[in-house]
Amino acid sequence: MRTTITLEKDVAARLERLKKTQPFKQLVNDALRAGLDEIERRRQKKARRYSLKPVKGEPLLTNIDNVAEVIAEVEGDAYK
Repeated sequence: MRTTITLEKDVAARLERLKKTQPFKQLVNDALRAGLDEIERRRQKKARRYSLKPVKGEPLLTNIDNVAEVIAEVEGDAYK
């Protein structure tokens, strides 16, 4: 696959310095692989499953349909 890309000056300078160690095509592909691997690793860390640990015992409140009652129960009647 042939693709034309425009490199920023700092990236081009770094590639030029490293070009002496291996062919340019291989260097660009290796750099892209390393960068893409890092991006995928970060996304996997963010996508961790969310889980809750169950707690033994009776619930403090059995009915939370009336928000005002719940607040009064938790904070006392002073909240009004």
